[in-house]
Amino acid sequence: MTAILTPAATTPGGGPAAHSRRLIAVLSVTQTVGYGVLSYAFPVLLTPIAHELGASTATVTGAFTAAIVAAAAASIPVGRWLDKQGGRALLTFGSATAAALVLAWSQVTTIWQLYAVFVLIGLASATMLYEAAFPVIVAATRPERRDNALLAVTIVAGFASSIFFPLTGLLLERHGWRTTLVILAVLLAAITIPAHLLAVPGRRQHQTRTAGAGSGVREALRDKAFWLLAAAFVVHGAAISAVGVLLVTYLLRAGHTATAAATLSGLLGILSVTGRLTTTGLSKRFGMTAVTAAVFAAQAFGAAALPFLGGTIAGAGACIVAFGLGFGVATIARPAILAARYGTSRYATIAGIMTMPITLAKAGAPLAAAAVAPNTFMAAAAIACGTSALLLLRISR
Repeated sequence: MTAILTPAATTPGGGPAAHSRRLIAVLSVTQTVGYGVLSYAFPVLLTPIAHELGASTATVTGAFTAAIVAAAAASIPVGRWLDKQGGRALLTFGSATAAALVLAWSQVTTIWQLYAVFVLIGLASATMLYEAAFPVIVAATRPERRDNALLAVTIVAGFASSIFFPLTGLLLERHGWRTTLVILAVLLAAITIPAHLLAVPGRRQHQTRTAGAGSGVREALRDKAFWLLAAAFVVHGAAISAVGVLLVTYLLRAGHTATAAATLSGLLGILSVTGRLTTTGLSKRFGMTAVTAAVFAAQAFGAAALPFLGGTIAGAGACIVAFGLGFGVATIARPAILAARYGTSRYATIAGIMTMPITLAKAGAPLAAAAVAPNTFMAAAAIACGTSALLLLRISR
């Protein structure tokens, strides 16, 4: 029988509203810059780096995968630190370290150096990007404002690719990839270090806000619903990752032109914002878990129908709309559901335990999907989303 756990509604107030708004504004900016430099600069610089190092693009891409795995490995210790110490020291240190590592990236001359730098970048990312920022938001905001706070940060940071793809491309054309990375490192340091140092609550504020507000880690791990949630988000994360990477290739094989395939796939980014807004709005009436289950079910229908309807622009577009509405929902749903069920006192550790398998699934799913037939891969994505929906529906009831 599932344990009855202390809900986040018992969490003490998150402090003055002005401080909360300032924190959300600051984290919106630092997450945008952080993801822009640490994630979205890489695809733009991939080809010139591979050419200069005399390696294939696949080999260089492996360094980015190594960073993802390193970030997953760091998720639990990062969570424990955040629960005990709060976020100011960790996010500030992570920002400084990440900036130094981007400088180191600009100086690599061999593949082994690139991999070593990216393993460390993965560790630094775990201390300053979403998985570190979300526990800070959860602890610093009142329960009734939490979903909107998470939504605000993810919507703003969702523009990171729109900003940093062209910015990195412009810098690359004018300065080359090494100088581009130096400029990006300076930008990362100048914006994120002082912002995190001045705006993120310190240990005393964190402990005051979270003391006794929720369940312990052992209690959460004994809760059957925790493992159902973990399973739901792991399989859904794998489906999202695989579709995000391989959708253009799938549409090309379905007979669409390169322009049409890229345009249709580009809908995922726009729809992810729409899905987050819709989910947050409906969750106030129906609950975050139930609404997320419905969105994941819509994704299952979209993926299942794509092999049958994807031969035309209209058919493919309709399927991608259904799938894309849930493309970014898990980002806000998971912290909201975990905080509501287990409270804030050990939220970061509990979330970190769940983050590790989710991140590993996201890293490995595209490779596994690329090894099977296109329609088989899409059917697997549909089954994964449907399974996630059923697991969440069971928990919501």
